[in-house]
Amino acid sequence: MGFSATSFPMFTAVLLAVVAMETAVVEALKEFNVGEREGWRVPTADNSNMYNDWAQTKRFHVGDSLRFQYQNDSVLVVDKYGYYHCNIENPISSYSDGNTMITLDQAGPIYFISGDRDHCKNGQRLIVDVMSPHQQQGAAPPDSDLSTSPGPTSSGSGAVVPAASTLLPFVLLCAASVFL
Repeated sequence: MGFSATSFPMFTAVLLAVVAMETAVVEALKEFNVGEREGWRVPTADNSNMYNDWAQTKRFHVGDSLRFQYQNDSVLVVDKYGYYHCNIENPISSYSDGNTMITLDQAGPIYFISGDRDHCKNGQRLIVDVMSPHQQQGAAPPDSDLSTSPGPTSSGSGAVVPAASTLLPFVLLCAASVFL
């Protein structure tokens, strides 16, 4: 049995699904709520390093975003000197809307402080170490042999997700069986 006029659209749909699966990014961009339930506020005296302690438990990538929620305060993006000296005079950028979303657009350390110098000195500051963009899991590096594609990978939620290139032969086999 060969292709018919009615089977061609289905074949095209299956082929497009395979291509989409091969190029899909497995790990999505993430939004992090700074301070989680506590938000962006002055830390207590016994927890003055709370923001950096929080950040050390996370993995930030280019393209992820940070949400700062606060009242009667502001968020400044500053350079390293501004961070360590709580210098609020010449920030890279400044936000005061109470619900600030900042997209991490470059790899490396990014420094945040409160726009109130005393708040900053009391620990309301954060260093985020941003890694390169989320990598496409299961994608073969340039000039590699696809026949040695990796096996299942962890999705970060504890579930095991087969790499897209591992699924390709199965999907193609299923698609072919529809038309045979």
